[in-house]
Amino acid sequence: MAPRPLRLGVNIDHVATIRNARGGDHPDPVKAALMAASAGADGITAHLREDRRHIRDEDISALLAALTIPLNLEMAATQEMLHIAIRHKPHAACIVPEKREERTTEGGLDAAGQFDQLVPIVAALSDAGVRVSLFIEPDPVQIDAAIRLKAPVVEFHTGLYAHLDGTARSTELRRISDGAALAAKNGIEPHAGHGLTFDNVGPIAAIPQLAELNIGHFLIGEAIFCGLKDSISEMRRQMDLVR
Repeated sequence: MAPRPLRLGVNIDHVATIRNARGGDHPDPVKAALMAASAGADGITAHLREDRRHIRDEDISALLAALTIPLNLEMAATQEMLHIAIRHKPHAACIVPEKREERTTEGGLDAAGQFDQLVPIVAALSDAGVRVSLFIEPDPVQIDAAIRLKAPVVEFHTGLYAHLDGTARSTELRRISDGAALAAKNGIEPHAGHGLTFDNVGPIAAIPQLAELNIGHFLIGEAIFCGLKDSISEMRRQMDLVR
């Protein structure tokens, strides 16, 4: 049986980071999202943080008005973000851990430890027609929590994999592969993302159960050297090589 197609979600947060560094409207995250779509992105991801350090509320409205491909809203498990997600109704909402002092998301959501807090949030999003994803470590305990929460999607944190090498990387790759198989076996669609680059994406993309990779910081950084369309097109090519 041929491997399933692998979607590419492009995170445009750091276009907004650059914009916010000097204020004003340039560069425009919506323009970047439309360019990403034309370069082969299957979806757009944007993380509306509590401190609005990159994507802002008005960006979510503008993205939804402009896009013809799905928007995945990354959000913390808070009442404020729940109300925003239900009001806007993006295609998907990925619940992520969030700390004000972190530079970027540092690891997976503790879905098992925060189970009771997550139950009403996952239910409310699902009732609103928003496809819920949980950004977790590829850990059977966390996958079991996702099953019990009835989340249709999990996204595995690949940050540890991205920063390891040699035997340690191979061990983490196996953990992600086993997690993807376990999720799929239980009817959950597995995604992956964080820290993926041209050099390390291949082994992750080759995991047959994975349906989507979400990649942002590297693509925006690489665009400085080759342009956003070429950056995304090359990532699309690297993913397709192993599928």
